[in-house]
Amino acid sequence: MKVYSVLLLWCTLMHEWPLCMSEEKKSLPANSVNPCCYYPCQNLGICIRYGLDRYECDCTRTGYYGENCTIPEFWSRVYNLVRPNPNVVHYILTHFQWVWNIINNTFLRDFLMQKVLTVRSNLIPSPPTYNSKYDYLNWESYSNITYYTRILPPVPLDCPTPMGTKGKLELPDPKLIVEKFLLRRKFRPDPQGTNLMFGFFAQHFTHQFFKTHNRMGLGFTKGLGHGVDAGHIYGDNLARQLDLRLHEGGKLKYQIINGEMYPPTVADTNVNMSYPPSVPPEKQMAIGQEVFGLLPGLSMYATLWLREHNRVCDILKKEHPIWEDEQLFQTARLIIIGETIRIVIEEYVQHLSGYLLKLNFDPTLLFSSQFQYQNRIAVEFNQLYHWHPLMPDSFMIEGTEFTYSQFLFNTSILTHYGVEKLVQAFSVQPAGQIGGGRNIPSTVARVAEGVIKESRELRLQPFNEYRKKFNLKPYTSFLEFTGDKEIARELEELYGDIDALEFYPALLLEKTRPGAIFGQSMVEMGAPFSLKGLLGNPICSPVYWKPSTFGGQTGFNIVKSASLKTLVCLNSKWCPYVSFRVPPSGYQPEKSSGSHSEL
Repeated sequence: MKVYSVLLLWCTLMHEWPLCMSEEKKSLPANSVNPCCYYPCQNLGICIRYGLDRYECDCTRTGYYGENCTIPEFWSRVYNLVRPNPNVVHYILTHFQWVWNIINNTFLRDFLMQKVLTVRSNLIPSPPTYNSKYDYLNWESYSNITYYTRILPPVPLDCPTPMGTKGKLELPDPKLIVEKFLLRRKFRPDPQGTNLMFGFFAQHFTHQFFKTHNRMGLGFTKGLGHGVDAGHIYGDNLARQLDLRLHEGGKLKYQIINGEMYPPTVADTNVNMSYPPSVPPEKQMAIGQEVFGLLPGLSMYATLWLREHNRVCDILKKEHPIWEDEQLFQTARLIIIGETIRIVIEEYVQHLSGYLLKLNFDPTLLFSSQFQYQNRIAVEFNQLYHWHPLMPDSFMIEGTEFTYSQFLFNTSILTHYGVEKLVQAFSVQPAGQIGGGRNIPSTVARVAEGVIKESRELRLQPFNEYRKKFNLKPYTSFLEFTGDKEIARELEELYGDIDALEFYPALLLEKTRPGAIFGQSMVEMGAPFSLKGLLGNPICSPVYWKPSTFGGQTGFNIVKSASLKTLVCLNSKWCPYVSFRVPPSGYQPEKSSGSHSEL
């Protein structure tokens, strides 16, 4: 027993548990640690526990074999030899402009785009696997869509430390983590030139599928569509949708203010919204997502999509004069979903990636491959997408500065300035860099604390285990991870081991790529979730992707020509500067007169 204890201690300290378990798994004492707490199975192998003291790794279709799935099969050896480093791939995709100018105008663009889509999407399990209740495959976790799915199962309940076997017996205080490593010292703009138009789009877009059902629990979601369903525009249930609809010509309800179309009031729709009592009923706008009254930037996007939906309905009514309200509404919704996906892939993801390869939304690229047109939102994707560093310290609109207290729940900002001026203001104001740490505004510090607490309640596995899952090399030290000696030292004091570092703080603290908005892991983990969710949408399938789905060629062309600029400029009196990137140096925004005292 003494010899075994020494061996166990050595294995733990030297990070050699898989090797030791291979030799000792049949002779462990009855009171031993759950062997799966050591994450012994490598290369996507599944750990199966037998009794108290034995485990086995299921290496089926991993390309590896052996006790811990560590011995590569022939083709895995070949693949590992030729597979380029992710940082090398990123460098190639973000440099050599003249080469990409040629590629983007040849068949090679579609070939590379198809590879990007399939390689990224294949990293996301389909059908879904685990959820926060079950750490093994079963029918309930597959069929019960009220749960978020999970990429990795929860940390076993009987592990000796919160993260398995590594690190300290207690994780550091979430408030301390936020204050020491995540809270902003000085606003650090994103070197890629990201602006607030992007920041508000990210919030508006993702809240159609990130809808944690807190009354049910942190592992549950209200967004039963699990993807791009435009529920943030139309509501996440039929009753809310019907209350928001005009029931005439397929359109949504609206109100006219200063000759412009805006979302209707809560009083006119009987739709529940999350406004504080200080906001009078006549100022409360009824929107598909109940929290979108929080920020004028979210209300601005809600207004644009409301106008676009009703504009599309007018076009469809002209094309199909005999269509009734229901068919007009349902077809317009499909067009709006298609427009959204195109804008996200060709502009939003394009901007985030920094790639010189011009991304192309063309579902037909996947028609010849085995691709499953379904999606489930994962807890890890929800955690990953807390990009609060994007937000500035205050908001500038036509030379007027608004603090958070003046900005939050202030619907008068939208109706006073109008969509055009807000678009212009948000397009020229820089957003913050997401990665690198210490850039979250103090206003949302409690949200960041909540994310860390949530991840612990859901027992997310350590950051390095997710690195392995996405074919990334695990970090061997805090210094390698962060690149900052002082931060590395402080992290080691608090966590004790790099293999005990938590998922969400790690994503924000990881050293950023040169001139990039965040680090390697956020890109390599976030892109597969995004692309699988976007291209897994039913409208991208061979059954749906045809003119008749969208009311004919005219509706199909609306989807195929969608862009952020057309969304804004076809639904505005005048066309402002609109982009996800701040304008080039020397640009002077247009000035307009008008008193702001009423705000």
